[in-house]
Amino acid sequence: MAQEDAEPVRRARGWAIAELSKEDLEIFGLSELEERIAALQGEIARIRAQIDKKRAGRAAADAMFFKSS
Repeated sequence: MAQEDAEPVRRARGWAIAELSKEDLEIFGLSELEERIAALQGEIARIRAQIDKKRAGRAAADAMFFKSS
């Protein structure tokens, strides 16, 4: 019962990358390290797409509210 009443654990933003940076890379094989790089490059692409989306939204808002007369 006590577990049902407990609130879910909230993790701070960026916790996953912090955990990744603590991992001992010596235990990984070459193919595992290459897979990890590919996964991280995919995450970088996802982040860049989000940045582009936010910049476009910001530019649209700026264009709407800061029109030159």
